[in-house]
Amino acid sequence: MLRRKTRTRKKVSAYECGFEAFDDARSKFDVRFYLVAILFIIFDLEVAFLFPWAISLKDIGLYGFWSMMSFLGILTIGFIYEWKKGALEWE
Repeated sequence: MLRRKTRTRKKVSAYECGFEAFDDARSKFDVRFYLVAILFIIFDLEVAFLFPWAISLKDIGLYGFWSMMSFLGILTIGFIYEWKKGALEWE
């Protein structure tokens, strides 16, 4: 309340998200940003399950191999579904 409000070019520049700075933090922006972020997190976390599986593959045997193949099949079906629905398109 007592400070000076200085708006320099550096302070209002786009930093990490690529947006130009808004006047109000409550202003609306496109929901596609949320959708892309959620889809990225979902598929990124699913792929993170591959690392421990690959390390312990010879310990878990054939059952573990086919369990992961069914998991990857379901993941692929979900990815194709999202692709066909156009959720990955940026219009």
